Amino acid sequence: MVGKKDKMKIKIMKNGPYLVQGNIPLYKQKLVTDEAGHTVKLDDVSEYPLQESYILCRCGASKNKPYCDGTHTKISFDGTETASKKPYMEKAEVFEGDDLKLTDVHEFCDHSRFCLRAGGIRKLIENSNDPQARELAIEEAKLCPSGRLVLWDKKTATPFEKEFEPSIVMIHDPQKNCEGPIWVRGGIPIESADGSIYETRNRVTLCQCGKSENKPYCDGSHWMNARQKLKFRKKWGLDK
Repeated sequence: MVGKKDKMKIKIMKNGPYLVQGNIPLYKQKLVTDEAGHTVKLDDVSEYPLQESYILCRCGASKNKPYCDGTHTKISFDGTETASKKPYMEKAEVFEGDDLKLTDVHEFCDHSRFCLRAGGIRKLIENSNDPQARELAIEEAKLCPSGRLVLWDKKTATPFEKEFEPSIVMIHDPQKNCEGPIWVRGGIPIESADGSIYETRNRVTLCQCGKSENKPYCDGSHWMNARQKLKFRKKWGLDK
């Protein structure tokens, strides 16, 4: 018997938008930052009407955002997918503390700045024998929208993951005064324009500005140019 979730899918159209199918709820949320500019949470902004299917802009130029209005054809949008389809764990770097393990695939980073409080998640893991550092490390990892960061309990070999209702969130970044990524939550399958399926994960962020160099995933290009991204990675030790 086909269940409700079995009908859910995001189909990437060649040089075009995302076709969303299966009555997937669509929301808008905004990043909330502290005085240091580190993101601490997402606040609800609005909920869009539930639809059996809808088409989300991928080129960043629609005048009817978040929905596609066909502008991609007028601007000759190049939506070529460049992201690797290798499984997350085959690409992950591993960082370990006393009882916590962090897996990190930096190419998924959407630069939402959730992992930077208190010196950053790696420092927190090093000090995870401190209950407060441990708690904050778990919180930062679970908040990472892209799923770049996954924190594991070394004793049980289980990840710390929030259980999400399958849904999509259009993220707004007030601090950077721009629209952020498209946050896909709850294990929704994503089909490439060539018909293959990307690895289904609990947390994924897709590009909605059209500028990402790791399409279909967001790479922070909505607010960072190449030089800024390099500087950001060096500052926080995020290079390979």
